[in-house]
Amino acid sequence: MATVLSLQLDKRSVMSDFERVDCLLLGRFQPFHLGHLEVVRKIAKECDELIIGIGSAQISHTFENPFTAGERHLMISRALREEGIKDYFLVPIVDINQYGIWVSHVRSMVPPFQRVYTNNPLTKRLFSEAGYEVSASPLFNRSHYSGTEIRKRMVAGDDWRRFVPRAVAEVIDSIDGVKRIRELMAQGEWDAGD
Repeated sequence: MATVLSLQLDKRSVMSDFERVDCLLLGRFQPFHLGHLEVVRKIAKECDELIIGIGSAQISHTFENPFTAGERHLMISRALREEGIKDYFLVPIVDINQYGIWVSHVRSMVPPFQRVYTNNPLTKRLFSEAGYEVSASPLFNRSHYSGTEIRKRMVAGDDWRRFVPRAVAEVIDSIDGVKRIRELMAQGEWDAGD
């Protein structure tokens, strides 16, 4: 009898070593750039499955949020496929602007997860208060890998392609995204935020 009990205890301790860790990465990805790709690579190594929440999914056609949720979905999925990254879900998440229920809103939209990656202070607080493990997203060369910086380069006619995966540049070209951003800038849709 003691041997059976001992085996059961050993089995439980082994099972706890193999618990899944599914992670949620939240971002606007306007556009998805090489910094985002590095974050995904790093997080994907730490997680069984990665859920990428495409934030502010209802907003598009402004300088700060020029691309639709569908366009961003296409950018991310093609870039990750090109990199050979698998085991992820892409989920558009609409802003509800009610912080008291935002975590439950996100939970209702995505598969179950145990860890959240974000650098947004409010998002960190909300998920921490809800009992989630929250980690900062690693930052990679933030002065270049910034959606705001890339959009500014597009407006100015500067080289922006070297800051995004090839697949993302192809999607932007296919929708005439640079022209859209320039027109939004000319119409006064400028917002310095990222």
